Amino acid sequence: MEKVVTQTDYKHLKLFRRGKVRDVYELRESLLLFVVTDRISAFDVVLPNGIPFKGKVLNQISKFWFEFNKKIVDNHVVSTDVKSYPAECKPYSDELAGRSMIVKKTKPLPIECIVRGYISGTGWNDYQRTGAVCGISLPKGLRESEKLPEPIFTPSTKAEIGVHDENISFDETVKLIGKELAEKVRHYTIEIYKAAASYAESKGIIIADTKMEFGVDENGELIIIDELLTPDSSRFWDKAKYEVGKSQPSFDKQYVRDYLLSIKWDKKPPAPNLPEEIILGTSEKYLQALKVLAGVDLS
Repeated sequence: MEKVVTQTDYKHLKLFRRGKVRDVYELRESLLLFVVTDRISAFDVVLPNGIPFKGKVLNQISKFWFEFNKKIVDNHVVSTDVKSYPAECKPYSDELAGRSMIVKKTKPLPIECIVRGYISGTGWNDYQRTGAVCGISLPKGLRESEKLPEPIFTPSTKAEIGVHDENISFDETVKLIGKELAEKVRHYTIEIYKAAASYAESKGIIIADTKMEFGVDENGELIIIDELLTPDSSRFWDKAKYEVGKSQPSFDKQYVRDYLLSIKWDKKPPAPNLPEEIILGTSEKYLQALKVLAGVDLS
């Protein structure tokens, strides 16, 4: 039976911060230990139930994509091999195996870098209302889930836990981080998406959109950080079931969101408990995404 880890408490290590899913520990000045728990959030609220295997899936799918996209831009990964971790991590090796990585400490940019290849989710809502997404005008007559002529960069602010991110225009991004950095992250985000989307489609998965984060390391280099192209940060669709004009069945946490919408939850804490079939169904979708994309079978 897979142990579900919803929170870590490593007494020998210094807690740096807890995110919606990751517990982060400071190892020394320039290194962090990322531990990916089995927590799941929806509508910016952390749910009470953990999802079996979820943390391991997120960690290993990120590891796969970081390596895959290294030729485009470097990333923050130092090691994912628990045997090579510092001695102070040793008491927690069993729990860290498969769900952790040691990464470079960076100065994260204050934006979420979102790229959309298909019109769906909040992008679809904005398009219906204004004919544009994040100030980018799109062709008239697009249908829900339709592929866009070219992927578009639609950044957002980075909000605290429990607060919704807000879509911003490219001009607003320039005001936040400067023109040179804004143009760099737009370029990298779109190039990573194109390379990953092409690969995923060859495996039968459409990546409709995804969210990335960048940071500046101690040498002043812009690198990709946090997670990459996971079922938490992306919308994955089954190519065989893809049909324009409606919302798509997915391999990601949209399955949980759909359940929460069906019970008319008001999207405010406390979140309701998830039924067993939703928990197991979500776990299955995450495991399937990892197996199909990275060839790793954890089940």
